[in-house]
Amino acid sequence: MVSKKTSARPPSGIIGDFKVRNKQKRQLLHIKRKRAKDAARRAQRFGIKKEEAKNPKLKEERLKRNIPLTLERKRVWDDAGSDAEEPLGLSVDVERIKRQKQEEDDELNRPLDKATDDSEEDDGGSDKEDDDNDLDSMLASSDEEDENDEGKESSKDSRGRKPSAIPSATERATSPSQSTKSTNLNLAPEALAAKFPSLFSPGSQRPPKILVTTSLNSTLHHEAQILTQLFPNSVYIRRTAHAHAHKFSIREISQFAHNREYTTLVILQEDSKKPAGLDIVHLPKGPMFHFSISNWVEGKKIPGHGNPTEHWPELILNNFRTPLGLLTAHLFRTLFPPQPDIEGRQVVTLHNQRDYIFVRRHRYVFREKRETEKAVVGADGKEIKGAEGIRTGLQELGPRFTLKLRRVDKGIQRASGQEWQWKGKMEKKRTLFQL
Repeated sequence: MVSKKTSARPPSGIIGDFKVRNKQKRQLLHIKRKRAKDAARRAQRFGIKKEEAKNPKLKEERLKRNIPLTLERKRVWDDAGSDAEEPLGLSVDVERIKRQKQEEDDELNRPLDKATDDSEEDDGGSDKEDDDNDLDSMLASSDEEDENDEGKESSKDSRGRKPSAIPSATERATSPSQSTKSTNLNLAPEALAAKFPSLFSPGSQRPPKILVTTSLNSTLHHEAQILTQLFPNSVYIRRTAHAHAHKFSIREISQFAHNREYTTLVILQEDSKKPAGLDIVHLPKGPMFHFSISNWVEGKKIPGHGNPTEHWPELILNNFRTPLGLLTAHLFRTLFPPQPDIEGRQVVTLHNQRDYIFVRRHRYVFREKRETEKAVVGADGKEIKGAEGIRTGLQELGPRFTLKLRRVDKGIQRASGQEWQWKGKMEKKRTLFQL
């Protein structure tokens, strides 16, 4: 009589998906399959490398084709038909909108050809009315732009003009150089400048004077003094922790600072004896920005760090593209003097990526390129003309930390009956960024 175990076994010549009972043999078979798979991949990789060495064009085509699909390349934008009264909640590319409107104005003012004039007389001017209706929408959606771009590529429009040179929203969002693009502070929506005139007015270009303090009963006195080194022309005043002392509120401290001609109040928040938040108040009446801090590393703990000097640093603002991003960039602009000390060769970089603001401070030097070093390349991977033999040396000074914008109050703090201007949404859409 045949047992159940022997009947369940497959024939001896069939291997297939049969699971070997011996554990050691299973391990050996797994290692053998893995090595064979790795050897095949290695042979394929070296075969491609040999073919690309013979024909360099194959490598260029492969690099163009194998672009990683990151969250930045999947970024989506909000659709808005006009310049909304509350632009802070909209994730729209301000620079693209301005360029599109300028391009449309230039096309309208461009002289027309004779053949085009004759066709317009036959149409009776109906095209002008359609174009005027299209211009009413300042914030065009990305879907409409993509459809227009496809039509322009096929042929010229009905009026005989050249197709627009502005790339679509998808092309601009997926450009490899957008993550390191410098912020144009001259682009500011009118509604935004009207609500925050103190940040966007030319009078705010005066040198800053910053008061740095901490939250009540805080122990971060050393970290607060580090912030005074980061922000030029700043002073740290310790808040009293005495049980019988008067606990000054943020409004009282802001009035105190404004009476002594301070332009900004910076408050360092604490959690478990670590920096957890940064509140920045633009004096005298706001707005007030609430940031959370993560990955705090002081300069002494950075390998190969340098010692900062008292020179006023240069400021680099990267990738602030939306109305809220421009408002945040203008706030950081007021924290640094408009005329830095170039001889100090210090630079503070605020790089926005996926709504996280990375703060870094370096000292730079220009030197000649060594033979073993590669040349400076741009975002397209090609060498930059005029900088073939130049390299830039960087020495990080610290501190190093990351900011995340949580809330923007139009006034100082959140009072009863006061509506805050913007608050971070709790939505789970990972491809929609606010800055």
